[in-house]
Amino acid sequence: MQLIDPSHPAYRALWVRILIVAVCFGWAVVEITTGDPFWAVLSAGAGAYAAYMLLWSYKPPEDKPAETAETLDAPTDTSKDAE
Repeated sequence: MQLIDPSHPAYRALWVRILIVAVCFGWAVVEITTGDPFWAVLSAGAGAYAAYMLLWSYKPPEDKPAETAETLDAPTDTSKDAE
């Protein structure tokens, strides 16, 4: 089961992926300093999973070449002339 879909367009920017991981680990630090180790472990686990999915095993999607206006407006030859 995949909880984070790394192919989603929202994760293309590196800063977004780093921010998600940093927020998870930052919240774990907040929870451990306030004395709640249960939520700290859950937040750290979410941060570790996010780091693995979004930083370690992330593969950027391949960009498809954009079609130019010339290729869109060019007439296509559908005749079967042998000449």
